[in-house]
Amino acid sequence: MRHTTIDSPLGPLTLVADGDALVGVYMAGQAHRPADERFGVSAPADDPTLTAAAGELGQYFAGDRTAFTVPLRAAGTEFQRAVWDAIAAIPYGETATYTELAEEVGRPTAVRAVGAAVGRNPLTVVVPCHRVVGASGSLTGYAGGLDRKRTLLALETKG
Repeated sequence: MRHTTIDSPLGPLTLVADGDALVGVYMAGQAHRPADERFGVSAPADDPTLTAAAGELGQYFAGDRTAFTVPLRAAGTEFQRAVWDAIAAIPYGETATYTELAEEVGRPTAVRAVGAAVGRNPLTVVVPCHRVVGASGSLTGYAGGLDRKRTLLALETKG
């Protein structure tokens, strides 16, 4: 495990890699953010995985990228990973509700559990949990705070 921190329109982002996969993208003050000691050593400047992730995030924030290609590996339960996979399938510039995600993962009555899994997404921005909204389309819950969620949604609706 190794990490680096990059600047972004959301404030500093800590990128965490294990082997050749990105395993974490965390905002300062994010709910459920692991302790910094869990991020491993500080990565060298030429770390290929973290350099690729930082480049793709920079392109995303510049409005030049709508999908990420860096290899990902999120640690979680089978249910959490299913929810995160469903989140990853939400197209750029679109949203889905917690209810729709619950249906997508085959657990239509597990809306609260889906919400909990969304909140524990370790790959924020890259696995776009900011695209998950309340049943009425309202902006509810975001581990990074609603202002950051608004910023990300606004970025994706420009154009």
